[in-house]
Amino acid sequence: MHSLFLRIFLLFLLAMTLIVGSSIATTFTIASRDRDAEPPELQRRPSVAIQASEILAGGGIGALKSWLEGNRNALGDRELFVVGPNGQDILGRPLPESASRRFALLGRDPLPGNFRPSRVAPQIVGADGAIYTVLLTPRRPSIFGALSLPAISLTILIIALVVSALTSWWLAEHLTAPIRRIQEGARALASENLDVRVSAGLEGRKDELAVLARDFDAMADQLRANRSATTQLLRDISHELRSPLARMRVALGLARQPPADFPRQLDRLEREVERLDAMISQVLKLARLHGTDALQEREPFELDEVIEEVVRDANFEGAMKNCRVNLQGATNEAVLGNRELLRSAIENVLRNAVRYSPNDTPVDVHVARARSGLEILIRDHGPGVPPADLERIFEPFYRVAESRDRDSGGEGIGLAITSHVMKAHGGGAKAVNAQGGGFEVRLSLPETAIAV
Repeated sequence: MHSLFLRIFLLFLLAMTLIVGSSIATTFTIASRDRDAEPPELQRRPSVAIQASEILAGGGIGALKSWLEGNRNALGDRELFVVGPNGQDILGRPLPESASRRFALLGRDPLPGNFRPSRVAPQIVGADGAIYTVLLTPRRPSIFGALSLPAISLTILIIALVVSALTSWWLAEHLTAPIRRIQEGARALASENLDVRVSAGLEGRKDELAVLARDFDAMADQLRANRSATTQLLRDISHELRSPLARMRVALGLARQPPADFPRQLDRLEREVERLDAMISQVLKLARLHGTDALQEREPFELDEVIEEVVRDANFEGAMKNCRVNLQGATNEAVLGNRELLRSAIENVLRNAVRYSPNDTPVDVHVARARSGLEILIRDHGPGVPPADLERIFEPFYRVAESRDRDSGGEGIGLAITSHVMKAHGGGAKAVNAQGGGFEVRLSLPETAIAV
């Protein structure tokens, strides 16, 4: 039995059947117990005993047998026995156990002085002096008669089982339908169909299966986004690598044409090779950050020392355009993480700020201990970024203006590396346009990144 639907259906049906069956069995048991423990007043029906005595006196034992045979079912749920001196019913019927016990009491010899046999069962005397005992006992209840509805009990049972079967089928279908849909969706994903969605029609449900279906759709959306991002990344890498390669071909072509300026063309080739090497290093670093072992090498280090080192290097680069980097505040905390990756993340943001700041304008770096952890705020006074591009600047190879000169604009990988490094440490990177002009990037680290 491999079908989950069939298992659930049979389980519910079995449970319903057991409930109905146990209810009938319990009722039957109680009715049987009540029968065996009948109260004494059931025997005190003098009209039946008097009528039997009159029949016996008027017609003898033969008339009494005929009368008893004709009235076997006249008393409804009670059965009438007339027991002769030999302890047997005059019609030859077997006596119920309760009747046998009662008749045995009458046969005790001697009886207690204060015992009244009439309290056990009435007795009548024939013309020949034979003593006959009149016993009135409840009929043995049937499994359906115990329900007090003998005419329709079987119908009620059948209806109960049919309703149980339909209810079990509905519950099984209700539970397994989303599972089957998710199963089909998983197979579609395995066959590279990333457009499949399984939560359609389950919007009104709030149970765990509906939540699972919505989570499945979210996973499919993420897989589709990842594949699109991977495709776009490969396209961007190809485009970025093609540009320096094209310039290298031009330099080689110029070197072959007389009169060739070999030193100048070799310098050009060397610059393009260095640019390719730097780009490949950045791409490899970004690829490692996507892996699960990005932060295997963790160590405690002073974050303030790393920030001061990056600020000194940035001041050295900014001196050419008289751009001063001002460092304010300190964390006074040791951080547990990858020192080189965090240094690279901070450096990428700060170098961008220096690169795009106008001449003779400062770049501010503010470091502080925040309520949620540590924060590093880097702000320039440049033109800022269009609001629509604020989220996308952390995507690989994304540039605010595609026509921007790559000699000044970089490869578009630095901020993507920064975002992944901060996320790998449990923090994040967020960019906004500062009030009063300029561009601001906030780098955050959580409390868990602080070394104890």
